[in-house]
Amino acid sequence: MLTNLPNILTLSRIAAIPVLVGLLYFHDPVTRWIGLGLYTLAAVTDYFDGYFARNWNQVSPFGRFLDPIADKLLVASLIVILVAIGDIQGAVVIPAIVIVCREILVSGLREYLAEIKAPLPVSKLAKWKTAIQLIALGVLIVGEEAGPGILPMEIIGDTGLWIAAILTLITGYDYLARGLKHMA
Repeated sequence: MLTNLPNILTLSRIAAIPVLVGLLYFHDPVTRWIGLGLYTLAAVTDYFDGYFARNWNQVSPFGRFLDPIADKLLVASLIVILVAIGDIQGAVVIPAIVIVCREILVSGLREYLAEIKAPLPVSKLAKWKTAIQLIALGVLIVGEEAGPGILPMEIIGDTGLWIAAILTLITGYDYLARGLKHMA
């Protein structure tokens, strides 16, 4: 179970988190680009672990349990470190908090619904939210000091985070409304 490729990819996403967080402590363009590379690899494993699990018939309870946790750990850790080092600051902390809170809410809701055998499939809008969120966080990893001078990296990243937060609220409400029907 732990040795199949989908689960190894999921575990690698979790293992990448402390390295990524460590790289972001340095305000050096080289470590920022290395951090972006590691983050990109971690984000790509999110697609491939599910793809291989389904296509190679290696879906496992462990993988179904750990995959969403790995995703949330990656996003939450990255948001926390970007706030801590000042790359997310001011009013942009609001969408960061919204994203983290929604991740916790949806995790709890999924756990409850799993106990009563009520599925909560991922919506297409939630997939768009995730894509925008991942791109925004990647842009914020590079930041102004390491990014190409012609692009306003902070504005692009902050705007993407706000858009992701708006979609987070919409999809979070949708999930909550669907989940509450099973609680009534």
